[in-house]
This record gives sequence, C-alpha cells and structure tokens, in this order.
Amino acid sequence: MLNDSDLTSERRLLTLTLLAFLLMTCLAAVDLVSDLREGTTISHVLVEGAILLVGFLGAGLVARKLIVLARHARRAASEVLSLAGQLAKSAAEAERWQSEARDLMRGLSQAIDEQFERWLLSPAEKEVGLLLLKGLSHREIAELRSVTEATARQQARAVYKKAGLTGRHDLAAFFLEDLMLPNEADPSSRAR
Repeated sequence: MLNDSDLTSERRLLTLTLLAFLLMTCLAAVDLVSDLREGTTISHVLVEGAILLVGFLGAGLVARKLIVLARHARRAASEVLSLAGQLAKSAAEAERWQSEARDLMRGLSQAIDEQFERWLLSPAEKEVGLLLLKGLSHREIAELRSVTEATARQQARAVYKKAGLTGRHDLAAFFLEDLMLPNEADPSSRAR
C-alpha cells in the first residue's frame, strides 16, 4: 500500500506527465494548423496528426490515472477517519471496562482480605494465599517471597488447613464460585 509521501510523489509525477502531454498536444495542434495554412505534404500532416493523437491519448491515460489515484486517496482518507473513530470508540470502551473492572477488583480484593482475616491467616499466609489464587506454583511463590520451596509449601498447607479446604483448587473455587453464578437480574439466567 502506498503511503502519503508515495502518493504525493506519484501525483506530482503524473501531473507533470499530463502537462507534458498537453503541451505536446497543443504544440502539435498549433504546428499542424500552421502547416495546413501554408500548405504542406499529406505525409507531414499525417505525422503531425499522429503526434497530436498520441498526445491526446497520453494525456487521457495520465488524466485517468490521476483520477484513479485521487479516488484512492479519498478512499484511504475516509478509511483513516473511520479507523480513527473506531479506535477512539474502542479506547473509550476499554477505559470504561478497566474502570469498572478496577472497582470490581477492589471489591473482590477487599472481600478476599476480609475472608483471610476470618480464617486468622498470618500476613505471610495471606500473601501466599493471594499468590495461590493468582495461580503461581510453590516454586514461583518461594522465589517471589525469597523463601525455600518447602517453606512456601508449608505456608500453603497452613492456609488450606485454617480455611478448612483441601487444596489450591478448593481455595480458588471458594472465591470464584459466587462470581460464576448467573446474574439474578438477567431474565435468561432464571430459565436455566
């Protein structure tokens, strides 16, 4: 696809070519009229007529190419405006979604923290519990917290024991189960 500078360069070149063909055509026409007034041979008139015809054809072809190029430029400009509008709309939608998600995540984070308090988790166990909910492995948790993998496993077991859960899947399910329920305000969810 041509960029703006390529289109401008091509447009300039075509315009100059069109002007050259038109100039050639005008000069050939003036010379032909002058030769006909003064009297000349038929072969000379045919040659100058051919030059005139070539000038007209060349000018017509270049003019046609310029028109096509102008249409292409208008279409491209229209597409750019359309895409810019779509991008702005998508950006606004993404910002709205992120804002809503931030509020929801703040609420979820607070609910998780409150539940950890009810389970009487230590600060280290709370941190491990959050990392488990994020899906990190024991090794990754150990690296992040600068502890051994055995310590991370032991702290994870303490979280499960205090919560009365059997493992990582139960921990995730405890918090996600309510999130996955159908919306009661949604009429289609009642039919299920």
